[in-house]
Amino acid sequence: MTVDRTPLFVVADVHGHRAEMRNALHDAGLTDGAGHWSGADARLWLLGDYVDRGPDGIGVIDDVRQLTVQAAAAGGQVQALLGNHEVQLLAAYLFGTSTVPGWLQEDGFRGGWARFGGRDDDLRRLGDEHISWIVSRPAMAVVDNYLLVHSDTTRYLEFGDSVAAVNAGIAEALARRDAPGWLAFCGQISDRGAFRDSEPAKPDDPVATMLGTYGGEVLVHGHSTLTKHFGVAPGEVREALRYADGRVLAIDGGVYEGGRVLVTRLDGG
Repeated sequence: MTVDRTPLFVVADVHGHRAEMRNALHDAGLTDGAGHWSGADARLWLLGDYVDRGPDGIGVIDDVRQLTVQAAAAGGQVQALLGNHEVQLLAAYLFGTSTVPGWLQEDGFRGGWARFGGRDDDLRRLGDEHISWIVSRPAMAVVDNYLLVHSDTTRYLEFGDSVAAVNAGIAEALARRDAPGWLAFCGQISDRGAFRDSEPAKPDDPVATMLGTYGGEVLVHGHSTLTKHFGVAPGEVREALRYADGRVLAIDGGVYEGGRVLVTRLDGG
């Protein structure tokens, strides 16, 4: 694999914390004081969950869209993956309070979305341009030697055995309009915790399966916060966490739990 030598950064789970994202990108040298791209030829990948929990998820999406254009004009790159909260927001938009037989969720899809941090203002301001942007997001990418995904789950395997197949399968799921299918999809994309006890010597090791199937040497994910899911005190969140014998990197700094938006440089610079 040819490795691009330009700087590579990742961010995950901004969750509507627009000001915190702007500050973190500025501190990393990727944006100027006005929030415009200043990262030259650097590459920035955002790993999903732009909305919910925080005050301005739609504003976060607008900023990412703007940075994508600005970075391209400067010779850099901004790319964004799909997160489970974008899927849940679309489910609330499409199905409202509809429910599915056997699913005991008060107020159906909208109730489930609200239970996991859905903000009415995000739903109210969700426009056609935001929906089009969300449904065009890939779910997975291999960049240099890193496998980038949103969720720490092996359920991506249910969508295909290559990056292209997974992204096509996710796009197909997003195009469906049946409530039971969307409920199942929300469950698939929201799963977590598959790699915590992973060891290379174990048979059917999930990290080895993911890397062997899709490529890359290190799997990078958001979704599971360092604060709640990895036991890092909010005030101690300083950097991403490597685990599973160094083969997995968790980058969700738990900003909505009192942590921070982490901007992590992957190429060691």
